Amino acid sequence: MNSETRKCQNCSLDFIIEPEDFLFYDKIKVSAPTWCPECRMIRRFSWRNERSLYKRKCDATDKEIISMFSTDKPFKIYEHDYWWSDNWDQITQGKDYDFSKPFFIQFRELLESQPLPNLANSNVVNSEYGNHNEDMKDCYLVYASYKNENVRYGSGLINCKDSIDIYLAEGIEKSYEISCSTGLFNTIFAYDSDNSFDSKFIQLCVNTNDSFGCVNLRNKTNHIFNKPYTKEEYKKEIKNIDLGSYKTIQEIKDKFKIFSIKHLKRYASIIKCVNVTGDMAMNSKNCHHCFEIYGNVEDSKFVSHSINLKDSYDGYGFGAVSELMYEGIDTGINASQNKFNIFTHGCRDVSYTYACHSSSNLFGCIGLRNKQYCILNKQYTKEEYEQLVPKIIEHMNSMPYIDKKGRVYKYGEFFPPELSPFCYNETIAQEYFPLTKEQALEQGYSWKDSEERNLKIDIKTEDLPDHIKDVKDDIINKIIECQHQGKCNEQCTEAFKIIPQELEFYRKMNLPLPRLCPNCRHYQRLKQRNPLKLWKRKCQCNGEKSSNGVYQNTIQHFHGNEPCPNEFETTYAPERPEIVYCEKCYQQEVV
Repeated sequence: MNSETRKCQNCSLDFIIEPEDFLFYDKIKVSAPTWCPECRMIRRFSWRNERSLYKRKCDATDKEIISMFSTDKPFKIYEHDYWWSDNWDQITQGKDYDFSKPFFIQFRELLESQPLPNLANSNVVNSEYGNHNEDMKDCYLVYASYKNENVRYGSGLINCKDSIDIYLAEGIEKSYEISCSTGLFNTIFAYDSDNSFDSKFIQLCVNTNDSFGCVNLRNKTNHIFNKPYTKEEYKKEIKNIDLGSYKTIQEIKDKFKIFSIKHLKRYASIIKCVNVTGDMAMNSKNCHHCFEIYGNVEDSKFVSHSINLKDSYDGYGFGAVSELMYEGIDTGINASQNKFNIFTHGCRDVSYTYACHSSSNLFGCIGLRNKQYCILNKQYTKEEYEQLVPKIIEHMNSMPYIDKKGRVYKYGEFFPPELSPFCYNETIAQEYFPLTKEQALEQGYSWKDSEERNLKIDIKTEDLPDHIKDVKDDIINKIIECQHQGKCNEQCTEAFKIIPQELEFYRKMNLPLPRLCPNCRHYQRLKQRNPLKLWKRKCQCNGEKSSNGVYQNTIQHFHGNEPCPNEFETTYAPERPEIVYCEKCYQQEVV
């Protein structure tokens, strides 16, 4: 079997399907995809709303609730506890399959009639302002996170505590403005750094303690901008830096950015892996084009944000002891043979499902729990189910859904974006692949305009005190203008408030008040990380120096004074200014 080059029916660019890809598609009995990997990723992302929250009433209890579905959407929304209860019948909205119209139209009709949970949370205590969370306590505006306590304004967190403004991190405590890091304590402004404490403004550091403004340090203490100091000298220098001032923080950020760009970048963060391409991967093997895989991911491709996963393709939030998964988002937890699924957990042999749990043998179902042999939420016998499903698949191929852009959806395609319950800019698609309103509409997505807020701004950004010591207690009751004033493309809320626990944190940590709303702050952290894309590049080690002449090597490398011959796939685009070394050259310089 040979590789094949095909044209994406969405972006019209060529993409390659490898022999091992065809073997996987044969194994799970689906045809090869007609969209390229990136377009498939965006299509999945357009079905996941993490951060857009609204107030509305529960359609069962009339109780005021927080929901990821805005009131202008035609859906029946139940509060979390009621939805999970036995107070309503899950299959009363079940429908006979109609062979006179495409499957995806019938699925959307069921989506509008079947009750949906207001949020995708589980076991959250005093943490209702968040979504896609599990085992959370006293958290506020935290999303897609697990086992956290007393954290505010974060996303993608595991086992974090007493911290604010965190993104993609694990084991963070008493820290502020952290991204893509693990095991930090009492640290502020850190990116891609691990197992460090009492440090400020660090990047790509490991086991670096009591340090300030450092890049690529390993097992170091008492450094300032990578220069060593004695313990006494370090304390004296740090004492003169007052981080309680917003102006001072901005000056240091600017200085650190210039300092950082002169230091090496590792081609990818791939740790203890075998035959893996992508970024932010650990303890996995035989995975390609994978991002944010946190361990025990094997024989998988085009997967991100996953753990404990085997033999699977095309997913975000896949895993937790799962295998043979394809084209899904937020799906897994002791699962197998899941195809085209959203927010589906603990299921086996299910296809085209939304918010289904602990079930098996489902096709085109929504909101079912502990069920089996159902199609469009209608109950069948095992024999009836096994006879009807092949007929539906044949019908999906003979009468496919065709969207407004003329894209064809037969069996084997994920859900059309135009049928998503969310607008493009409500979803994580906007976070990873931002578009303007005009671009989104032109590409066939829907767009949600900002709702009229009629906010009465109490304090403009420029009128905030520069130093935290000058902030009075009555700031708690004030509506503060976001510095972006809603003019950015970052889901800006235009204004924000400081909650009491937050003010206490800033005072204790001697940090100034933020000038941006939580959404805009989140987008600034997103900009720190590289895109979910790979480029083929050569190592920029040119012998004694980097190829651009900026970095001077500190030791002779295996290739001597000749340019390094190594090539790799990296998330650093060729036109970017960073100096990118292969694993071997980077390790020789840094470790």
